[in-house]
Amino acid sequence: MAGVGLGEFEIIRRYFARAGARAAAGTTILGIGDDAAVLRVPAGCDLVAAVDTIVEGRHFLRGSDPRSIGHRALAVNLSDVAAMGAIPAWATLALSLPAADPDWLEGFAGGFFDLAREHGVELVGGDTTAGPLTISVQILGVVPAGEALRRSGARPGDLIAVTGTLGDAGAGLEVARWAQRPRDAHALALLRRYEFPEPRVAFGRAARGIASAAMDVSDGLAGDLAKLAAASGVAAAVEVDDLPLSTALRATVSPAQALDQALGGGDDYELLLAVAPEAMPRLAAVAAESATPLTVIGEFRGGEGVQWTRGGRPYVPARGGFDHFGGASTQFTD
Repeated sequence: MAGVGLGEFEIIRRYFARAGARAAAGTTILGIGDDAAVLRVPAGCDLVAAVDTIVEGRHFLRGSDPRSIGHRALAVNLSDVAAMGAIPAWATLALSLPAADPDWLEGFAGGFFDLAREHGVELVGGDTTAGPLTISVQILGVVPAGEALRRSGARPGDLIAVTGTLGDAGAGLEVARWAQRPRDAHALALLRRYEFPEPRVAFGRAARGIASAAMDVSDGLAGDLAKLAAASGVAAAVEVDDLPLSTALRATVSPAQALDQALGGGDDYELLLAVAPEAMPRLAAVAAESATPLTVIGEFRGGEGVQWTRGGRPYVPARGGFDHFGGASTQFTD
């Protein structure tokens, strides 16, 4: 990015202090332009907060579409709010830039604000600084008091369900790295799943009061299911042949690679849920209402850990989930 003399406050005024979405829930008393935002949470609601950071060379390749970067910076947070069954309302943005490139900033802001408007998220503050390309977004949402979905609610006998399809984003990252290989329609579909994930906000809200527990699948199913089971103090049993795999994934990679991506790939931002068998018809109904694919892949049991089977025989995933400091299976550099 080539610097053009834009200062910090001009960047904020030109690209981020713009007319965007109004908060879908609650009231913004004071937003961008002061030392801090002043927000009013609706009566009878709890405040839900999440923050994520994405870094060039770790979460996205150098030269990535700035609209995708802006979209993903917000989407990863929306997915966390969705997993809690909350309504997103406000966001703050901290942006570290190597240089102030107007074209890059326009694309980034466009991707961010398009998704913000779709989900009723108002940008109410943040910071800009010079440095390696790094984006941190904090999101604030609301949920009726005491009703937030948690990871710790699964019980023995609950079914394990997952939205959408798994492994597409991990394969999409591989497509993004292709240098010479042509991209057909299936490859482009995978690339879009990686570059422009669609958080399951409406379904997460509808699942509140039906699902026993939930979390988003951001670091790969193998790692995230283990986290949910541990938080709930239960074991999980999954038949890997029941994992939902897209036509695009099956058409682009081998069957073994498809399972590898579904189990160990990150960035799908689907929802992983525990649901009592008698509540499953209700959950399936709200999934249908929001046009959200929903698949049962196993069940929770007494004990600890995750048991994977394929065709009734033990199966060992080729890799675990993403871990920034533990030999991350989906780590990349460029």
